[in-house]
Amino acid sequence: MSDPERPHGRARTAAIMGVGAVGLALAVTVGAMMLPPSAPAAPSAPVSAAYAETPTSSADVAQAVKGLQARLKRLPKDHQSWAALGVAYVQQARLTADPSYYVKADEALARSSALAPDDFAVLTGQAALAAGRHEFTEAARLAGRAITVNPYGSAAYGVLTDARTQLGDYPEAAEAVARMMELKPGVASFTRASYDAELRGDVEKARELLEAGLRDAFTPEDVAYCRYYLGELALRGGDLERAGQMYDEALRSSPGFVPALAGRARAAALAGRLDESAAGYATVVARLPLAQYVAEYGEVLLRLGKDPGGQWALLKAQKGLMAANGVRDDLTWAEFEADHGSPAEAVRHAEAEYARNPNMVAADALAWALHRAGRSREALPYAKKATARGWRNALSYYHRGTIEHALGKSSSHSLSQAKLYNPHFDPKLPALARFS
Repeated sequence: MSDPERPHGRARTAAIMGVGAVGLALAVTVGAMMLPPSAPAAPSAPVSAAYAETPTSSADVAQAVKGLQARLKRLPKDHQSWAALGVAYVQQARLTADPSYYVKADEALARSSALAPDDFAVLTGQAALAAGRHEFTEAARLAGRAITVNPYGSAAYGVLTDARTQLGDYPEAAEAVARMMELKPGVASFTRASYDAELRGDVEKARELLEAGLRDAFTPEDVAYCRYYLGELALRGGDLERAGQMYDEALRSSPGFVPALAGRARAAALAGRLDESAAGYATVVARLPLAQYVAEYGEVLLRLGKDPGGQWALLKAQKGLMAANGVRDDLTWAEFEADHGSPAEAVRHAEAEYARNPNMVAADALAWALHRAGRSREALPYAKKATARGWRNALSYYHRGTIEHALGKSSSHSLSQAKLYNPHFDPKLPALARFS
């Protein structure tokens, strides 16, 4: 999951390089932790901090890092600057898809913790790092400690929301984002609340909250971010025309915004414009080789009858790089192996992911892996869990219907729900139906 998240606002160069760098750089990453995961956190997706006057691009974050490094040469015992440097490194990892920044973040946050182990900024930074590495139990624990230290810091509630969501603790996640909304209504909290509503199946509420975030947005990056997620919401509902409009508007706000470029490629593929989609993905992957984008590109190439070997090799290289830098990503590999590789390996990864993070996405991945391995009877309870909360996810319902059919059970309801929720859903392009 994890990542294209945007903090709220942009720091001026002078402020970044001056005394204000501490708070600004802290917001850079804890801010990224407060936006909806993809996924992960991702991404993604998914992940996010204090949203006020924070750098939002790779160049801005790199400049903040330089300013903090210079400050720490003069003031090596400034624990807040060490914490800020750590979270800035976490943000660099997300913006560049280079997990080696997590190692640097770990070192900086260890220095800050040695100086002030119970400081709010330090604990929130450590929680952000744990979430970036997909250690969501630890992220929730650290965010909880930060909240105990400072119950009014919205940043920690953002990290806690993401961690609880990934752990499948949806009521607790809803409580955390509600408190975050009370403390600091804005792009970060509105977008997180939108994701919570979407996971409950309340698409209209999810759209209203994203539009509220858009009204609050005042920088080009924030506007692009909100419009992009409005596009994703439309895409997942099968409205390709509106999705394309939102992606285009996001790019008008922030030209070169990679998630919107990926959205364009996704919409083109689902509309049957596969050559256009492949060209778009080639640009996206060259700029930001996130696993989600690479997998989508590979599937579009397969749909065109072309060899996706180069993309699969890139994914495998990323797997080694992530592991070497302390990032666990069993979910990506459970999904990839189930669709394009070894079902036995898919089950191994899916079981590991679900054991750590028993959320709906992990349940769906485990169900599909078990089915692909010929264990459909074991798969069905997990497929039911993935569709139990009303989440209008076409891929999950397609998986459930396929498993039900394999068991000789009625599958018409599940398969019809998949098409109802997204008329353009294509089972040959499963990665494009996953949250980016």
